[in-house]
Amino acid sequence: MRPKGLSAYIAVTAAYWTFMLSDGALRMLVLLHFHTLGFSPVQLAYLFVLYEIAGVITNLGAGWIAARFGLTSTLYAGLGLQVLALLALAQLDPTWAIGISVAFVMLVQGASGVAKDLAKMSSKSAVKLLAPSQDGALFRWVAILTGSKNMVKGAGFLLGAVLLATLGFVWAVLGMAVILATILLAVLIAMPAGLPKGRKGTKFSEVFSKSPNVNW
Repeated sequence: MRPKGLSAYIAVTAAYWTFMLSDGALRMLVLLHFHTLGFSPVQLAYLFVLYEIAGVITNLGAGWIAARFGLTSTLYAGLGLQVLALLALAQLDPTWAIGISVAFVMLVQGASGVAKDLAKMSSKSAVKLLAPSQDGALFRWVAILTGSKNMVKGAGFLLGAVLLATLGFVWAVLGMAVILATILLAVLIAMPAGLPKGRKGTKFSEVFSKSPNVNW
């Protein structure tokens, strides 16, 4: 096993699971809360448009971002950005006009989409680097991390509905922000060395393969 590989894997997996739990809960919170405020199905759909677009754009440059700044930095950035998105949603004023509310939530959801793909890319890339190279360990480690994603996100959907029913929207997002910030702090303290650092001279063109058959 690589030095401190298991400890780093546990830290990365804990961060990833916590993030996906909060991501699933946030989706359900936004959907149900704005449904109760009288938003139409089309308006509800608009709330998630920028979330998906931001995720696509982030994925396009994720490889360069990780090579430039390092996997730990992108993981921390994803977790931190999600905390900021949750805190921003807590500032939503029910008296705002629908158009302003939709625009505000779309922007916050866009930030959450960037956060999701930064955290996802960092976690999955880290596993490949940390896993032992023998006995199919990489397959098992990746299977645990990615195979559990839908289960954790599904639990997040349920958690979001429960939090909305018991705490209300504002306290629910604030509570998730506190928990996610605590996890971020714990990962910052406990993450062992071993993940690659960024290289300042990394060019964006390096994300492309030298083979045109791969690029196109």
